[in-house]
Amino acid sequence: MDRFEAMSVFAAVTEAGSLSAAGRRLGMPLTTVSRKMTELESHLGTRLLVRSSRQLSLTEAGRSYLAACRRILEEVGEAERAAAGEYSAPRGELVITAPIVFGRLHVLPVIAAFLRAYPEIEVRLSLADRVVHLLEDHVDLGVRIGELPDSSMVAVRVGAVRRVVCASPDYLAARGRPNRPADLAGHDIISFEGLASPDIWRFGAGKSEISVPIRPRLTVNTAEAAIDAATEGVGVTSVLSYQAADAVASGRLALLLEEFEPPPRPVSLVYAGRGLLPLKLRAFLDFAGPRLKEALAQTARAINLRAD
Repeated sequence: MDRFEAMSVFAAVTEAGSLSAAGRRLGMPLTTVSRKMTELESHLGTRLLVRSSRQLSLTEAGRSYLAACRRILEEVGEAERAAAGEYSAPRGELVITAPIVFGRLHVLPVIAAFLRAYPEIEVRLSLADRVVHLLEDHVDLGVRIGELPDSSMVAVRVGAVRRVVCASPDYLAARGRPNRPADLAGHDIISFEGLASPDIWRFGAGKSEISVPIRPRLTVNTAEAAIDAATEGVGVTSVLSYQAADAVASGRLALLLEEFEPPPRPVSLVYAGRGLLPLKLRAFLDFAGPRLKEALAQTARAINLRAD
């Protein structure tokens, strides 16, 4: 039995959630994945996984062994990157994840310029609004919006974004302007499912927080759709400032309740802080950090100038 391959298969099974999904990820037949897991458990003399018709779960021994496998696989991967020259020159594949709209508007243009500057680096960009586990999904760097939990990750702050409330001038002319959060009860609300609590909007009032229950007239599943609906005069919506920046700057949307906004959310570049830092990642941090800071500052200025 190839123990290193068995560790890789075991880690893939736990990350994918099933033997079949792991097989697809690894390009390996289901029967082969099942056989390798059986051989591994036989070799260890213990059960690692509890298999049911719907899901897999780790045994106590499985959890301990998985942690060791991940540590060993990461160390082997680091040794291979060192041998391939990733610590002597900026080269190789860089895997980055970012929120969908922020990634499209701000991260992708930076990556395009970065690729022109570093011809020996390839980038794989994954845009997703879910929080991606960097180590489990083999991601080099993540762009995160919001407060970060304590972890072994290193975070480089590049700016902040606001959660804003906005509506079209035509809607406000017809329905009036809300002057305080409670006034939203008399307005048509556009909500989207990306919010942590789509039926509750939170506002700031000094050091305290105001929670306002809302009843959406329209619910959509993306911020872009919420902004499009708001510009069409459907109602009032709440999004992040960079998502609405173009519509506000062009006058298609007007900001509301600015004095009640919650504290801005930090935007950070996050990466694993263990071991040597590959030069491809250091190059991207040095290249992208200042450019993203300037992009966020320009967005803030554009919104503030229009709001004034």
